Amino acid sequence: MLQLLGHLHPVLVHLPIGILLLACLFLWQSRKEKYQQLRPAIHITLLIGMISAIVSCITGYLLSQSGDYDQDAVNLHQWMGISVAVVSVAIYYSNFKTRFKKWQLPLALLLLILIFSTGHLGGSITHGSDYLSQPLEEMFGNDTLATFKRKPIANVPEALVYADIVEPIFQEKCYSCHGSKKQKGRLRMDKPEMLMKGGKDGVVIISGNSAKSELIKRILLPREDEHHMAPKEKAQLTEQEINLLKWWIDNGTDFTKKVKDLPQTDQIKPALMALSNIPADTKNLSDVPSNPVDKADENAVDQLRNKGAIVMPVAQNSNWLSVIFNLGNGSVSDSVMRLLLPLKKQLIWLKLSNNPINDSSLAIIGQCSQLVKLQLDHSNISDNGMVNLKNLQQLQSLNLVGTAISENGLVKLKGLKNLHALYLYQTNINKANWGKLQQDFPKTTIDSGGYQVPILHSDTSLVKPAPTK
Repeated sequence: MLQLLGHLHPVLVHLPIGILLLACLFLWQSRKEKYQQLRPAIHITLLIGMISAIVSCITGYLLSQSGDYDQDAVNLHQWMGISVAVVSVAIYYSNFKTRFKKWQLPLALLLLILIFSTGHLGGSITHGSDYLSQPLEEMFGNDTLATFKRKPIANVPEALVYADIVEPIFQEKCYSCHGSKKQKGRLRMDKPEMLMKGGKDGVVIISGNSAKSELIKRILLPREDEHHMAPKEKAQLTEQEINLLKWWIDNGTDFTKKVKDLPQTDQIKPALMALSNIPADTKNLSDVPSNPVDKADENAVDQLRNKGAIVMPVAQNSNWLSVIFNLGNGSVSDSVMRLLLPLKKQLIWLKLSNNPINDSSLAIIGQCSQLVKLQLDHSNISDNGMVNLKNLQQLQSLNLVGTAISENGLVKLKGLKNLHALYLYQTNINKANWGKLQQDFPKTTIDSGGYQVPILHSDTSLVKPAPTK
């Protein structure tokens, strides 16, 4: 109950601000003859403002006990708030005593200063110390957000894993809630020793085991879950960032080692290579829908698994599914592909890499309208089958590496407004047509696999140590 009352502070605190400001205005204006009719309203306005200021102090104190905020800033804000309440009581009392009337205006001026100062401190605690000054600094070219924007790493093997890779992820996605000014759940992440100490519920990182680390568990929760990190209204961690964090944790959460000092799996090598070229205007598109979906038919899931497909949720406690065909027998028939259709409402990731599917399979895939990621690399599809994919309006990533696709087939996908990654290495696209292709897909990052384009997380390049001199 006390915690609930504390959480009412942001709601109640605006009452004394508005009401006491109104009382100060009435006091100032009532000095003039034509505004004498305001005097009766001063008493009731001061009374309500005084009571609401006292109640705000009480709820503010209860909220401060959560330990979610920087204690030094909270203490200053607390005493300033108490000062507002005390001065409001003094003004109210002076309204009944003629000998104290002369102090009303000076006290009102002091109250104004205290209200604005207390409000500024409250905003700094909630939104950061540069909340008020940030727009001015950006206007005059001193962009304080620049430190939160990761820059390309010129020499990835020599980069420090924590300082150059992990910490910038935390800084961009986590510090607003778990930094120096605010510590939700008493978790502070901007200092290594505090990060490893954890929060009020215990440690959040278990060195060597990302699967059991609370930090990773919460990141992988469905976006609508109240414990999901980061909060659903804020920028979300990308798949690449999550893989980098898991890699760091699984290898002992060392704060001093370089990239070349840690083992690199096939999954992490593309993510490391992508760090050498981070587009400045990259958008944080979530490849997991935020809206809930009904659970898939278990019989349909079992049928796919019996055919050798890997069917699994894309995140903990999520009904959205990924399907990977890695059958090993060299073929995936259309009859097997049709087993996807009962899952088309839940299926968002589909991997058919190195399977000899053809255009008839694309006609089935085209009915899975919720698909977000589709990997068709090293398959037997052709330009004729591309028309079947034009209705996949949720599609964000399409891998066509090692196929016979040309620009004639890709032009059929121009209507896919959400497509932001297209992988076209070793296809039949003429080198001279790359410029025209980029014009046809202006909002899509096209990976040609051999030209001057951004290196994306799905590339298969190896990260090698720099040659020794």
